Amino acid sequence: MNISTLNAISPIDGRYRNGTEPLAVFFSEGALIKYRVLVEIEYFIALCEIPLPQLKHVNRSSFKALRSLYLDFSQEGAERVKEIESVTNHDVKAVEYYLKERFDDLGLADCKEFIHFGLTSQDINNTAIPLSLKEAWMHTVKPSLYQVIEILKEKADQWKLTPMLARTHGQPASPTRLGKEIYVFVDRIENQLNLIEQIPFSAKFGGAVGNLNAHNIAYPKIDWINFSNRLVNEILGLKRSAVTTQIDHYDHMAAFFDAVKRINTILIDLNRDIWTYISMDYFKQKIKKDEVGSSTMPHKVNPIDFENSEGNLGVANALFEHLTAKLPISRLQRDLTDSTVTRNIGTPMAHTLIGFKSLIRGLNKLIVNDKAISEDLGRHWEVVSEAIQTILRREGYPNPYEALKTFTRTHEQFNRESISKFVDSLDLPENVKEELRNITPETYTGIIPF
Repeated sequence: MNISTLNAISPIDGRYRNGTEPLAVFFSEGALIKYRVLVEIEYFIALCEIPLPQLKHVNRSSFKALRSLYLDFSQEGAERVKEIESVTNHDVKAVEYYLKERFDDLGLADCKEFIHFGLTSQDINNTAIPLSLKEAWMHTVKPSLYQVIEILKEKADQWKLTPMLARTHGQPASPTRLGKEIYVFVDRIENQLNLIEQIPFSAKFGGAVGNLNAHNIAYPKIDWINFSNRLVNEILGLKRSAVTTQIDHYDHMAAFFDAVKRINTILIDLNRDIWTYISMDYFKQKIKKDEVGSSTMPHKVNPIDFENSEGNLGVANALFEHLTAKLPISRLQRDLTDSTVTRNIGTPMAHTLIGFKSLIRGLNKLIVNDKAISEDLGRHWEVVSEAIQTILRREGYPNPYEALKTFTRTHEQFNRESISKFVDSLDLPENVKEELRNITPETYTGIIPF
Protein backbone atom coordinates (compact mmCIF):
# COMPACT_ATOMS: atom_id res chain seq x y z
CA MET A 1 0.00 0.00 0.00
CA ASN A 2 1.27 3.46 -0.85
CA ILE A 3 1.35 5.68 2.21
CA SER A 4 -0.44 8.97 1.68
CA THR A 5 -1.22 11.87 3.99
CA LEU A 6 -4.67 10.30 4.45
CA ASN A 7 -3.56 6.89 5.69
CA ALA A 8 -0.39 7.83 7.61
CA ILE A 9 -0.72 6.98 11.31
CA SER A 10 1.20 10.00 12.58
CA PRO A 11 -0.07 13.52 11.79
CA ILE A 12 3.50 14.65 11.14
CA ASP A 13 3.45 12.38 8.07
CA GLY A 14 -0.25 12.95 7.45
CA ARG A 15 -2.06 16.21 8.14
CA TYR A 16 1.15 18.21 8.65
CA ARG A 17 3.28 16.53 5.98
CA ASN A 18 3.73 19.72 3.96
CA GLY A 19 5.32 21.41 6.96
CA THR A 20 7.45 18.50 8.13
CA GLU A 21 8.62 17.12 4.79
CA PRO A 22 11.98 18.99 4.97
CA LEU A 23 12.84 16.78 7.96
CA ALA A 24 12.45 13.55 5.98
CA VAL A 25 15.99 13.86 4.62
CA PHE A 26 17.28 13.75 8.20
CA PHE A 27 14.98 11.46 10.18
CA SER A 28 13.28 8.97 7.85
CA GLU A 29 14.35 5.34 7.66
CA GLY A 30 15.94 6.05 4.30
CA ALA A 31 17.79 9.02 5.78
CA LEU A 32 19.17 6.91 8.63
CA ILE A 33 20.46 4.37 6.12
CA LYS A 34 22.09 7.16 4.09
CA TYR A 35 23.83 8.59 7.17
CA ARG A 36 25.08 5.11 8.06
CA VAL A 37 26.49 4.74 4.54
CA LEU A 38 28.15 8.16 4.95
CA VAL A 39 29.90 7.13 8.16
CA GLU A 40 30.99 3.76 6.77
CA ILE A 41 32.45 5.39 3.65
CA GLU A 42 34.26 8.18 5.48
CA TYR A 43 35.66 5.60 7.90
CA PHE A 44 36.92 3.47 5.02
CA ILE A 45 38.50 6.49 3.32
CA ALA A 46 40.17 7.45 6.62
CA LEU A 47 41.65 3.93 6.83
CA CYS A 48 42.99 4.41 3.30
CA GLU A 49 44.59 7.69 4.32
CA ILE A 50 46.56 6.16 7.23
CA PRO A 51 47.18 4.07 5.09
CA LEU A 52 46.63 0.53 6.32
CA PRO A 53 49.10 -1.77 4.50
CA GLN A 54 46.28 -3.65 2.77
CA LEU A 55 44.77 -0.39 1.48
CA LYS A 56 47.90 1.32 0.12
CA HIS A 57 46.85 0.49 -3.42
CA VAL A 58 43.55 2.36 -3.17
CA ASN A 59 44.00 5.47 -5.27
CA ARG A 60 42.76 8.78 -3.91
CA SER A 61 41.01 9.34 -7.22
CA SER A 62 38.53 6.63 -6.19
CA PHE A 63 37.40 8.65 -3.14
CA LYS A 64 35.01 10.69 -5.27
CA ALA A 65 33.24 7.55 -6.47
CA LEU A 66 33.15 6.23 -2.92
CA ARG A 67 31.59 9.43 -1.59
CA SER A 68 29.02 9.33 -4.37
CA LEU A 69 27.64 6.23 -2.63
CA TYR A 70 26.13 8.52 0.01
CA LEU A 71 25.98 11.82 -1.87
CA ASP A 72 23.87 10.19 -4.59
CA PHE A 73 22.17 7.65 -2.34
CA SER A 74 18.82 6.73 -3.86
CA GLN A 75 15.50 5.19 -2.97
CA GLU A 76 16.64 2.07 -4.80
CA GLY A 77 19.72 1.89 -2.58
CA ALA A 78 17.62 2.15 0.58
CA GLU A 79 15.27 -0.55 -0.71
CA ARG A 80 18.21 -2.84 -1.41
CA VAL A 81 19.49 -2.36 2.14
CA LYS A 82 16.03 -3.26 3.47
CA GLU A 83 15.98 -6.39 1.30
CA ILE A 84 19.29 -7.47 2.81
CA GLU A 85 18.03 -6.63 6.31
CA SER A 86 15.03 -8.92 5.78
CA VAL A 87 17.58 -11.76 5.67
CA THR A 88 20.16 -10.58 8.20
CA ASN A 89 17.60 -9.14 10.65
CA HIS A 90 20.32 -6.60 11.48
CA ASP A 91 20.07 -3.09 10.07
CA VAL A 92 23.73 -2.02 10.32
CA LYS A 93 25.05 -5.36 9.01
CA ALA A 94 22.70 -4.90 6.06
CA VAL A 95 24.45 -1.62 5.23
CA GLU A 96 27.82 -3.37 5.38
CA TYR A 97 26.65 -6.09 2.96
CA TYR A 98 25.13 -3.47 0.66
CA LEU A 99 28.45 -1.61 0.52
CA LYS A 100 30.30 -4.82 -0.23
CA GLU A 101 28.06 -5.25 -3.27
CA ARG A 102 28.83 -1.71 -4.37
CA PHE A 103 32.57 -2.20 -3.83
CA ASP A 104 32.36 -5.02 -6.37
CA ASP A 105 30.87 -2.52 -8.84
CA LEU A 106 33.69 -0.04 -8.12
CA GLY A 107 36.48 -2.57 -8.61
CA LEU A 108 37.34 -2.62 -4.90
CA ALA A 109 36.41 -6.22 -4.19
CA ASP A 110 39.77 -6.90 -2.53
CA CYS A 111 39.03 -4.15 0.04
CA LYS A 112 35.60 -5.33 1.14
CA GLU A 113 36.69 -6.71 4.51
CA PHE A 114 37.81 -3.24 5.57
CA ILE A 115 34.24 -2.00 5.40
CA HIS A 116 33.10 -1.81 9.05
CA PHE A 117 36.57 -3.05 10.07
CA GLY A 118 36.84 -3.49 13.86
CA LEU A 119 33.56 -1.66 14.48
CA THR A 120 30.39 -2.39 16.36
CA SER A 121 26.98 -1.17 15.22
CA GLN A 122 26.96 1.71 17.66
CA ASP A 123 30.12 3.17 16.16
CA ILE A 124 27.90 3.76 13.13
CA ASN A 125 24.61 4.59 14.87
CA ASN A 126 26.17 6.88 17.46
CA THR A 127 27.78 8.93 14.70
CA ALA A 128 25.03 8.77 12.06
CA ILE A 129 22.21 9.78 14.41
CA PRO A 130 23.87 12.82 16.04
CA LEU A 131 25.06 13.92 12.59
CA SER A 132 21.51 13.79 11.23
CA LEU A 133 20.25 15.61 14.33
CA LYS A 134 22.88 18.32 13.97
CA GLU A 135 22.14 18.89 10.30
CA ALA A 136 18.36 18.90 10.86
CA TRP A 137 18.78 21.53 13.58
CA MET A 138 21.22 23.66 11.62
CA HIS A 139 19.50 23.52 8.22
CA THR A 140 15.78 23.31 9.03
CA VAL A 141 14.65 23.76 12.63
CA LYS A 142 16.93 26.58 13.81
CA PRO A 143 16.30 28.71 10.70
CA SER A 144 12.57 28.46 11.43
CA LEU A 145 13.21 29.58 14.99
CA TYR A 146 15.22 32.53 13.67
CA GLN A 147 12.16 33.45 11.60
CA VAL A 148 10.14 33.56 14.81
CA ILE A 149 12.76 35.80 16.42
CA GLU A 150 12.90 38.18 13.46
CA ILE A 151 9.12 38.58 13.35
CA LEU A 152 9.03 39.20 17.11
CA LYS A 153 11.75 41.83 16.74
CA GLU A 154 9.81 43.54 13.97
CA LYS A 155 6.62 43.55 16.04
CA ALA A 156 8.45 44.75 19.15
CA ASP A 157 9.96 47.64 17.22
CA GLN A 158 6.63 48.44 15.54
CA TRP A 159 4.82 48.57 18.90
CA LYS A 160 7.73 49.96 20.88
CA LEU A 161 5.91 53.12 21.96
CA THR A 162 2.43 51.66 22.41
CA PRO A 163 1.44 52.10 26.09
CA MET A 164 -0.47 49.17 27.50
CA LEU A 165 -1.98 48.16 30.82
CA ALA A 166 0.07 45.43 32.45
CA ARG A 167 -1.58 42.70 34.46
CA THR A 168 0.03 40.87 37.33
CA HIS A 169 -1.98 38.08 38.93
CA GLY A 170 -4.59 38.98 36.30
CA GLN A 171 -5.13 42.36 37.94
CA PRO A 172 -4.38 45.85 36.53
CA ALA A 173 -0.76 46.77 37.26
CA SER A 174 1.72 49.51 36.37
CA PRO A 175 1.55 50.36 32.66
CA THR A 176 4.07 48.94 30.23
CA ARG A 177 4.62 49.09 26.49
CA LEU A 178 3.39 46.45 24.08
CA GLY A 179 6.68 46.28 22.22
CA LYS A 180 8.63 45.62 25.38
CA GLU A 181 6.31 42.76 26.36
CA ILE A 182 6.93 41.17 22.97
CA TYR A 183 10.68 41.72 23.24
CA VAL A 184 10.73 39.84 26.56
CA PHE A 185 10.33 36.66 24.50
CA VAL A 186 13.08 37.65 22.06
CA ASP A 187 15.49 38.08 24.95
CA ARG A 188 14.49 34.78 26.54
CA ILE A 189 14.85 32.79 23.32
CA GLU A 190 18.19 34.36 22.42
CA ASN A 191 19.52 33.56 25.90
CA GLN A 192 18.59 29.91 25.38
CA LEU A 193 20.13 29.88 21.91
CA ASN A 194 23.38 31.12 23.45
CA LEU A 195 23.25 28.18 25.85
CA ILE A 196 22.37 25.62 23.19
CA GLU A 197 25.36 26.69 21.08
CA GLN A 198 27.60 25.47 23.90
CA ILE A 199 26.25 21.92 23.72
CA PRO A 200 28.27 19.70 21.35
CA PHE A 201 26.73 17.07 19.11
CA SER A 202 28.75 14.20 20.53
CA ALA A 203 29.43 10.79 19.06
CA LYS A 204 30.85 7.48 20.19
CA PHE A 205 33.50 5.72 18.11
CA GLY A 206 35.52 3.13 19.99
CA GLY A 207 34.67 -0.43 19.08
CA ALA A 208 32.74 -3.11 20.93
CA VAL A 209 33.09 -1.69 24.46
CA GLY A 210 34.70 1.68 23.76
CA ASN A 211 38.36 0.60 24.09
CA LEU A 212 39.23 0.10 20.39
CA ASN A 213 40.16 -3.49 21.26
CA ALA A 214 39.92 -4.91 17.74
CA HIS A 215 41.79 -2.04 16.15
CA ASN A 216 44.58 -2.22 18.68
CA ILE A 217 45.06 -5.98 18.42
CA ALA A 218 45.24 -5.83 14.61
CA TYR A 219 47.49 -2.76 14.28
CA PRO A 220 49.04 -1.97 17.68
CA LYS A 221 51.44 0.64 16.29
CA ILE A 222 48.69 2.93 14.98
CA ASP A 223 47.42 5.73 17.23
CA TRP A 224 43.77 4.74 17.04
CA ILE A 225 42.62 7.35 19.54
CA ASN A 226 44.05 10.12 17.38
CA PHE A 227 42.55 8.44 14.30
CA SER A 228 39.10 8.24 15.90
CA ASN A 229 39.25 11.84 17.15
CA ARG A 230 40.15 13.08 13.67
CA LEU A 231 37.39 11.03 12.01
CA VAL A 232 34.65 12.18 14.38
CA ASN A 233 35.77 15.72 15.22
CA GLU A 234 37.26 16.91 11.94
CA ILE A 235 35.76 14.79 9.17
CA LEU A 236 32.24 14.28 10.53
CA GLY A 237 32.11 17.59 12.42
CA LEU A 238 30.95 16.08 15.71
CA LYS A 239 32.67 15.78 19.11
CA ARG A 240 33.98 12.36 20.04
CA SER A 241 33.13 11.12 23.52
CA ALA A 242 36.50 9.84 24.70
CA VAL A 243 35.43 7.40 27.41
CA THR A 244 32.35 5.28 26.69
CA THR A 245 30.88 1.81 26.88
CA GLN A 246 29.56 0.20 23.69
CA ILE A 247 27.28 3.21 23.22
CA ASP A 248 27.48 6.95 23.67
CA HIS A 249 26.29 8.10 27.08
CA TYR A 250 23.87 10.53 25.37
CA ASP A 251 24.43 13.19 28.04
CA HIS A 252 25.02 15.91 25.45
CA MET A 253 22.04 14.80 23.39
CA ALA A 254 19.88 14.93 26.51
CA ALA A 255 21.19 18.43 27.23
CA PHE A 256 20.34 19.48 23.67
CA PHE A 257 16.79 18.14 23.98
CA ASP A 258 16.39 19.89 27.32
CA ALA A 259 17.53 23.14 25.70
CA VAL A 260 15.05 22.79 22.83
CA LYS A 261 12.38 21.95 25.37
CA ARG A 262 13.08 25.21 27.25
CA ILE A 263 12.77 27.17 24.00
CA ASN A 264 9.48 25.42 23.29
CA THR A 265 8.26 26.23 26.80
CA ILE A 266 9.06 29.92 26.26
CA LEU A 267 7.07 29.85 23.02
CA ILE A 268 4.16 28.09 24.74
CA ASP A 269 4.19 31.01 27.17
CA LEU A 270 4.17 33.44 24.22
CA ASN A 271 1.31 31.57 22.53
CA ARG A 272 -0.79 31.78 25.67
CA ASP A 273 -0.08 35.48 26.15
CA ILE A 274 -0.98 36.33 22.54
CA TRP A 275 -4.09 34.14 22.83
CA THR A 276 -5.10 36.12 25.93
CA TYR A 277 -4.44 39.48 24.27
CA ILE A 278 -6.64 38.38 21.36
CA SER A 279 -9.40 37.42 23.79
CA MET A 280 -9.05 40.91 25.35
CA ASP A 281 -9.41 42.45 21.86
CA TYR A 282 -5.90 43.91 22.01
CA PHE A 283 -5.24 42.17 18.70
CA LYS A 284 -7.39 41.53 15.68
CA GLN A 285 -6.45 38.90 13.11
CA LYS A 286 -6.20 39.20 9.36
CA ILE A 287 -9.09 37.35 7.80
CA LYS A 288 -8.99 35.08 4.77
CA LYS A 289 -12.22 35.41 2.83
CA ASP A 290 -13.22 31.75 2.71
CA GLU A 291 -11.88 30.58 6.09
CA VAL A 292 -14.39 29.36 8.69
CA GLY A 293 -13.82 30.06 12.38
CA SER A 294 -16.69 27.99 13.73
CA SER A 295 -19.00 25.39 12.23
CA THR A 296 -21.98 27.09 13.91
CA MET A 297 -20.98 30.67 14.82
CA PRO A 298 -20.30 32.67 11.65
CA HIS A 299 -18.75 35.65 13.45
CA LYS A 300 -15.83 33.79 14.97
CA VAL A 301 -12.17 34.26 14.02
CA ASN A 302 -10.36 31.85 16.30
CA PRO A 303 -6.66 32.13 17.30
CA ILE A 304 -6.07 28.68 15.80
CA ASP A 305 -2.43 29.20 14.83
CA PHE A 306 -1.42 29.97 18.40
CA GLU A 307 -3.45 27.05 19.70
CA ASN A 308 -1.92 24.72 17.12
CA SER A 309 1.56 25.95 18.00
CA GLU A 310 0.96 25.48 21.73
CA GLY A 311 -0.39 21.97 21.22
CA ASN A 312 2.47 20.78 19.01
CA LEU A 313 5.15 22.31 21.22
CA GLY A 314 3.54 20.54 24.16
CA VAL A 315 3.63 17.17 22.38
CA ALA A 316 7.27 17.80 21.43
CA ASN A 317 8.18 18.57 25.04
CA ALA A 318 6.50 15.43 26.33
CA LEU A 319 8.62 13.34 23.96
CA PHE A 320 11.79 15.30 24.73
CA GLU A 321 11.11 14.64 28.40
CA HIS A 322 11.22 10.88 27.79
CA LEU A 323 14.29 11.11 25.59
CA THR A 324 16.25 13.08 28.17
CA ALA A 325 15.19 10.76 30.98
CA LYS A 326 15.81 7.49 29.14
CA LEU A 327 18.76 7.89 26.79
CA PRO A 328 21.51 8.51 29.39
CA ILE A 329 20.60 5.23 31.12
CA SER A 330 21.87 1.88 29.81
CA ARG A 331 22.44 -1.40 31.66
CA LEU A 332 26.14 -2.11 32.10
CA GLN A 333 27.99 -1.75 28.78
CA ARG A 334 24.87 -1.86 26.58
CA ASP A 335 21.21 -2.67 26.29
CA LEU A 336 19.05 -2.17 23.23
CA THR A 337 16.48 0.27 24.60
CA ASP A 338 18.28 3.27 23.14
CA SER A 339 18.00 1.80 19.63
CA THR A 340 14.23 1.99 19.40
CA VAL A 341 14.07 5.27 21.29
CA THR A 342 16.55 7.11 19.05
CA ARG A 343 14.44 6.15 16.04
CA ASN A 344 11.84 8.57 17.42
CA ILE A 345 14.10 11.63 17.62
CA GLY A 346 12.56 13.06 14.46
CA THR A 347 9.07 13.06 15.99
CA PRO A 348 9.56 15.78 18.64
CA MET A 349 11.72 17.73 16.20
CA ALA A 350 8.86 17.60 13.71
CA HIS A 351 6.29 18.74 16.28
CA THR A 352 8.70 21.52 17.24
CA LEU A 353 8.94 22.62 13.61
CA ILE A 354 5.15 22.54 13.25
CA GLY A 355 4.90 24.67 16.40
CA PHE A 356 7.37 27.23 15.03
CA LYS A 357 5.61 27.46 11.66
CA SER A 358 2.15 27.80 13.20
CA LEU A 359 3.43 30.58 15.45
CA ILE A 360 4.93 32.36 12.43
CA ARG A 361 1.57 32.21 10.63
CA GLY A 362 -0.23 33.53 13.69
CA LEU A 363 2.18 36.40 14.30
CA ASN A 364 1.89 37.48 10.67
CA LYS A 365 -1.89 37.73 11.04
CA LEU A 366 -1.83 40.06 14.06
CA ILE A 367 -3.24 43.57 13.81
CA VAL A 368 -2.85 45.69 16.94
CA ASN A 369 -6.11 47.25 18.17
CA ASP A 370 -4.82 50.56 19.52
CA LYS A 371 -8.32 51.70 20.45
CA ALA A 372 -9.04 48.73 22.71
CA ILE A 373 -5.60 48.96 24.35
CA SER A 374 -5.99 52.69 24.98
CA GLU A 375 -9.53 52.36 26.33
CA ASP A 376 -8.50 49.59 28.72
CA LEU A 377 -5.61 51.69 29.98
CA GLY A 378 -7.92 54.70 30.39
CA ARG A 379 -10.26 52.68 32.60
CA HIS A 380 -7.56 52.07 35.18
CA TRP A 381 -6.18 55.32 36.49
CA GLU A 382 -5.55 53.61 39.81
CA VAL A 383 -2.34 52.21 38.32
CA VAL A 384 -0.64 55.61 38.68
CA SER A 385 -0.91 55.25 42.46
CA GLU A 386 2.52 53.60 42.50
CA ALA A 387 4.01 56.64 40.82
CA ILE A 388 2.29 59.08 43.17
CA GLN A 389 3.28 57.30 46.35
CA THR A 390 6.88 56.96 45.14
CA ILE A 391 7.16 60.73 44.61
CA LEU A 392 5.52 61.30 48.01
CA ARG A 393 8.24 59.12 49.53
CA ARG A 394 10.82 61.24 47.76
CA GLU A 395 9.25 64.37 49.25
CA GLY A 396 9.18 62.93 52.76
CA TYR A 397 5.38 62.84 52.90
CA PRO A 398 4.14 60.80 55.91
CA ASN A 399 2.85 57.28 55.21
CA PRO A 400 2.46 57.71 51.44
CA TYR A 401 1.83 54.05 50.66
CA GLU A 402 -0.95 53.86 53.23
CA ALA A 403 -2.52 57.10 51.96
CA LEU A 404 -2.68 55.75 48.41
CA LYS A 405 -3.87 52.37 49.61
CA THR A 406 -6.81 53.96 51.42
CA PHE A 407 -7.62 56.18 48.45
CA THR A 408 -7.47 53.47 45.77
CA ARG A 409 -9.45 50.94 47.79
CA THR A 410 -12.29 53.23 48.83
CA HIS A 411 -13.09 55.04 45.55
CA GLU A 412 -15.24 53.44 42.90
CA GLN A 413 -14.18 55.82 40.15
CA PHE A 414 -10.58 56.49 39.23
CA ASN A 415 -9.92 59.02 36.55
CA ARG A 416 -8.00 62.20 35.93
CA GLU A 417 -10.48 64.23 38.01
CA SER A 418 -10.54 62.00 41.08
CA ILE A 419 -6.75 61.69 41.06
CA SER A 420 -6.45 65.47 40.69
CA LYS A 421 -8.75 66.02 43.67
CA PHE A 422 -6.70 63.64 45.75
CA VAL A 423 -3.49 65.45 44.79
CA ASP A 424 -5.09 68.81 45.66
CA SER A 425 -5.85 67.51 49.14
CA LEU A 426 -2.21 66.80 49.88
CA ASP A 427 -0.03 69.18 51.86
CA LEU A 428 2.62 69.64 49.16
CA PRO A 429 4.24 72.52 47.23
CA GLU A 430 2.34 73.46 44.09
CA ASN A 431 5.18 72.42 41.79
CA VAL A 432 5.10 68.88 43.21
CA LYS A 433 1.31 68.76 42.85
CA GLU A 434 1.67 69.79 39.21
CA GLU A 435 4.22 67.04 38.73
CA LEU A 436 1.75 64.52 40.13
CA ARG A 437 -1.13 65.81 38.00
CA ASN A 438 0.95 65.25 34.87
CA ILE A 439 1.29 61.54 35.56
CA THR A 440 -1.09 59.52 33.37
CA PRO A 441 -1.42 55.83 32.56
CA GLU A 442 -0.09 56.59 29.06
CA THR A 443 3.05 58.36 30.28
CA TYR A 444 3.84 56.18 33.30
CA THR A 445 5.52 53.41 31.30
CA GLY A 446 9.09 53.49 32.59
CA ILE A 447 12.21 52.93 30.49
CA ILE A 448 12.20 50.94 27.27
CA PRO A 449 14.93 48.36 27.96
CA PHE A 450 15.78 47.35 24.38
